[in-house]
Amino acid sequence: MPPASSPKPHKTYDELVSLLKSRGMIIPDEGRAKRKLAQIGYYRLSGFWYPFRKGKVDEHGKYITDPLSGLPVREDAFQEGTDFNLIIDLYLFDKKLRQLMMDAIERIEIHVRSVIAHEIGRFDPLAYQNTDFINPKILRDKTDRSGRIVNYWNDWISRQDKLIKESKEDCIRWHNKNNRPIPFWVAVETWDFGIMSKYYENLKGKYQDKICQRLEVPNKKILRGWLQEINELRNHCAHHSRIWNRVSNNALKTLPNEFFHPLSLSLEARKRIFGKICVLWFLVKKIGPNSQWILNVADLIDSKPQLDCCPFTSMGFNDNNGFPRDLFNL
Repeated sequence: MPPASSPKPHKTYDELVSLLKSRGMIIPDEGRAKRKLAQIGYYRLSGFWYPFRKGKVDEHGKYITDPLSGLPVREDAFQEGTDFNLIIDLYLFDKKLRQLMMDAIERIEIHVRSVIAHEIGRFDPLAYQNTDFINPKILRDKTDRSGRIVNYWNDWISRQDKLIKESKEDCIRWHNKNNRPIPFWVAVETWDFGIMSKYYENLKGKYQDKICQRLEVPNKKILRGWLQEINELRNHCAHHSRIWNRVSNNALKTLPNEFFHPLSLSLEARKRIFGKICVLWFLVKKIGPNSQWILNVADLIDSKPQLDCCPFTSMGFNDNNGFPRDLFNL
């Protein structure tokens, strides 16, 4: 194994500004640039200026791509006209997009938790602890890739017990203080999106079907995939990670119904933020038919900075004409 290389040297904000200028970035206001680098961080911003870096070419003038990712290999130098202020505009656009995604995800999380607690809790107020509702495959010990013995159900129970133990919710404290068992519809108040998604995934098929019926998603595997991808998006948003052009490893599946059919979502759309927006809107509209969320999303996306190297197609749209309002009857 080769010896580890030395880490990159620490640089002051003045040095970072000078580095960006030496690579061809336009810095209209050096004072502002230093403030933004201090507020946001050089490394976080580098994800936003990455598309502005020149692509490496071979001796024939063809762009070189990474053999693993298939993405173009970039030079350190920036394309002509790359402006620091436009990078900040793109960063702020992404921040507003994250806020809108979290608004939808919050509604979906609360609603799905409530549906699960109601539909499964009707059989047993403590069903979340009862293995009778769980797919037997989840209950068996397994060996993971590293050779470690794992039990997914025990892992889930441990995570949930930790959430309940650490909860500061009044309803949880009251039940603990009075030595009362915590019923399903109270326990779910401690759940995060990930543990909720995992519980649905752990359920036997007939109980998953009950959740699907309430959510009007007539395919339990598709709902499982949606919850997994929404949870991943939630985590990116919660950790303030870039989402506007992020690509998922797993393409969302859609339903053959009157909502998704006109959208004709391509594979790229289903791996990028546009596909997630469509799934979120399908669910949000079921929860709140009068919601204006999709209109707010459309307005924001149409306000995206107009940058040649950051097109709408990078978000999964079919073209660069902005948000397709006609497909959503806006």
